[in-house]
Parts: sequence; C-alpha cells; structure tokens
Amino acid sequence: MGSKVIDVRSAVDLRDVVHRAVQTLVEGGLVVFPTETVYGLAASALNEHAVQRLLSAKGRSGAAHPLTLAVRSADDALDYMPHASQLCLRLARRCWPGPITLVVDDSHADSLVKQLPASVRAAVVPAGRIGLRVPAHPLVLDVLQMIAGPLALTSANRSGGPDSVTVDEAVETLGDDVDLYLDDGRCRYGQPSTVVQISHGQVSMLRGGVVTENTLKRLTGFVVVLVCTGNTCRSPMAEVMCRQLIAKRLGCKVEQLEERGVLVISAGIAAMAGAGASPEAVVVMAERGLDLSHHIAQPVGDRLIRHADVILTMTNGHRGALLSQWPEATARTFVLSPDGMDISDPIGGPTELYQQCADQILAALEQRISEMELPAEGETS
Repeated sequence: MGSKVIDVRSAVDLRDVVHRAVQTLVEGGLVVFPTETVYGLAASALNEHAVQRLLSAKGRSGAAHPLTLAVRSADDALDYMPHASQLCLRLARRCWPGPITLVVDDSHADSLVKQLPASVRAAVVPAGRIGLRVPAHPLVLDVLQMIAGPLALTSANRSGGPDSVTVDEAVETLGDDVDLYLDDGRCRYGQPSTVVQISHGQVSMLRGGVVTENTLKRLTGFVVVLVCTGNTCRSPMAEVMCRQLIAKRLGCKVEQLEERGVLVISAGIAAMAGAGASPEAVVVMAERGLDLSHHIAQPVGDRLIRHADVILTMTNGHRGALLSQWPEATARTFVLSPDGMDISDPIGGPTELYQQCADQILAALEQRISEMELPAEGETS
C-alpha cells in the first residue's frame, strides 16, 4: 500500500493525526515522529512483530544498539525503574519532557519491562540496562496518552547513518519500510538527545547531545527552596542561614556550595519580583555575619518547584497554598519547623522580633539539615 506522509502543520484537526498514528501503531505499523531533537522511528513496544520490523528497517540488532522506551511522563517511568535513586528521580523531574535519555539498571523484579514480549525485552534490555525518554513534542506525547504501553523508539535513519532532522531525510533513508511519516518541519534542536547513565549514585554521559556536560552537572545538583509570603523577611533569612549550615556540614565555604552540587534559593508565594530584603532582616543577619543587602525577591514558579529537592515553608498556610497549585510536590514539601508550628511574620515589628524569628528559623534549619541526604555525601555528578 506504500507509505503515507502527513504534514501536521496544515492538518485541520491534529486529533485526526494523533488517531491515525495510534491506529497505525496498534496495527503493528511503524511511524516516524517529529521530536524536539531529531525525527524518531517508533513501534508499539507491546507488539513484537512491529519491533522486529523496526529493527529490520534500521538494519541492526537490538543487542548491538538497544532501543529506547518512550513513556508518557516521569511518573510513568517509575513503573520501569521502581528502584530509581534520588539522583535519577531528580534528573527525570527536571529534564522530562526533554532531550535526555536516562539509562538505568533493570534489575527490579517489579519493573514493567518484565511484561514486554521476550523478543522486545531482548531489543530494549540486552545487557541489564534500560534507556527511558519522555520526548518534548506534543504529537508524541498525545499519542503516548492514547496508546497502551510505551513506544520502542530510535532515530529515523539506517544504523550508522546521519540523523534525520527533516521528514524528507527520513523518507529518503527509510522509504516504504515505514507506514506513516508525520512532518512537522525541521526539528527544534537538530541533534540527538543526550544519553546519561545513572548507576550506584554516579552519573556518566554515554552520548553527547542537546544537553551539555556543564548543564548536566547543574541539573544533578541538590536544590533547597525556602518559601514565605513576600520573600523579604523570613525566607531570605532562612536562605543565608541554610547556606551557612550546609557549608559547615560539608566542610566547605559558602561560596563553594554550588560546585559541591548544592543550591539554596528562597521565594515567596506573593512576592513582588525585584524587591529587597527588609531593613530589619538585613541588620539582624549582618549581626550574624551574613549578608542580605543584595537579596532580590522572587515569586514561586513552576520551574522552581520542579527543580526543588526539598521545599521548606514558613507556615502550614504556605505549604497548603503551594500544594493546591503543585500537588505533585507533596512528598518534597514540608513546614520548616519539624514540630509543624508556624514561624510568624515579623514584618512591621521591631528588630527584636526579627531576632526572635531568626532564632526560631535557625533552630528549625539545624534539625532539617541534619536529616537531608546531601549529594556531596552520597551522590556524585
């Protein structure tokens, strides 16, 4: 019957394109998708005949070059890596959807990989490791939402050939071996995803790509976010004291924390971006040898919440406000005081009230930091 090429840019209704792609995959066909990196060749990972067709089209064996599993989200990926380390979860949360493929050990008995057909497992996990990815293209994500199981995904080219950054390049290379091509123009990055292996608390780059080694190092860092209302009193004081305490625990200077893989940030749920710290907070911190004179307030946002490993709020109300908007952060969000008590806002009060507030924050931070699993002590990037 030959291949079909659909220009999704001129499609009247993208839902029709998604349904066509889903139908093709369910029936055992191969589909070339646009992604943010390069064009990808996909088959349903539940269909062993389709996966064998994909390997044949690529001209390679799964043992030599494992296929990647494309999944819906970082949460869905947990079904395929139920033993994932905190470092692995951190990268998945921060990088997906996006141009990173995570390679992890496949040794857990409860992994959904065990439910794939035997020949598919051989193509996906030939050496006890599995590569997972959540592509950042709405078309692929929509298909993943509608199809049962993951997709077996690889670049849309012959093995050893150049990557396809346009659908015409994919068609020229793969021809009628593919049933459906979806054309969305030139891929955004035009280079492959970065392949990262995580094993025993170590991160190693197996293949360079969109995400550079320096960016990867930043993405593996441990991020603490402290939250109050306006980000001018409590959370800025907590931020500088938290840095000091963590540096002491790690045996380094405060200015060395970032290179040790730790970042401490403060924000406010109703902060006015660009505001400075209150004068009283600046004075009280200066008395403790800490500088708040250059603090710049910022509001809490999606990126900050997604990147945070630990979120500490000054009150229960702050925690409730955050979780009403970002319920996915529940397991990472705590009231700063371990006893669950609120730390009252000193705004408008005398310096003595700020001093009492700072003492309360310091005592709470000492206990919270003692419980933190800091990367410099167990995880290496």
